[in-house]
Amino acid sequence: MKELGAKGFSKDYWDVNYEDADDMDGIGNAKEHVGYIKYLFGMEYIDISSIIDLGFGLGHFFEALLDEFKPYKAHGIEPSEHAYNIVKKRDINKIPSTKFKLEKTDLVSWCERNKDKKKSFDLAVCTSVFQYLTDEELEYCLPILANRAKYLYLTVPTDKELDRQIEDLEFKDEYAIRRSRTKYQKMLKPHFTFI
Repeated sequence: MKELGAKGFSKDYWDVNYEDADDMDGIGNAKEHVGYIKYLFGMEYIDISSIIDLGFGLGHFFEALLDEFKPYKAHGIEPSEHAYNIVKKRDINKIPSTKFKLEKTDLVSWCERNKDKKKSFDLAVCTSVFQYLTDEELEYCLPILANRAKYLYLTVPTDKELDRQIEDLEFKDEYAIRRSRTKYQKMLKPHFTFI
């Protein structure tokens, strides 16, 4: 039976799809992502003191963000029990003063619980999550995310990038929903300004 990515994946998914984790976006290049965010916000003198990772996976990118920004508040959500347990065992937050929380939940459920709250995070990061959500789930979550975070750092593979993964990496993500760049931009545009 095919798993539903929105609710997280089993250990088998992580073992197969993250067999060569060091080559994965957000793991092998976590420091580069963080450097990009640091310099982008630094050029505009924007302070990042609270962060939420909306699907932290194995936690490498989240850990690199925590190391760089040393936020006063950091929250991470992850629906996959296997990945959540791995990160929970690691001590990814090295700053004792950070108000730090990990939560085993999916993005839609988190949005449902937080739909009436106002902004509380300077930066939300969401890497390789949207492709596992239906159009309806995305349309539900996007206005809530825009209301909860000042800035959203988003990476999501488009249909063309998913094709390249098959050709270049011989990796087919059978759970990913294929969407064009244009479709993602159309869905995001009412809620976010692109930088």
